[in-house]
Amino acid sequence: MSEFTFKFKTNLQCKNCVARVSPVLNSLEEMKDWSVDLETSDKILTVKLAIPDYRNVVEGIRRMGFVIDYL
Repeated sequence: MSEFTFKFKTNLQCKNCVARVSPVLNSLEEMKDWSVDLETSDKILTVKLAIPDYRNVVEGIRRMGFVIDYL
């Protein structure tokens, strides 16, 4: 089974922000794994998906009121 990795610049600032988006990301059927690097200035979100389409990730993060841009 294939796995597709995508990286995004976000404005997730802290663990509470990550906790807010966790249910959205965890509910995506195509999600295999994800993580956020809060130590970098770009707050990089890395996702591993079962499909080569990341639109649901972007839509879900934006619905929660956060900024997300594909790198």
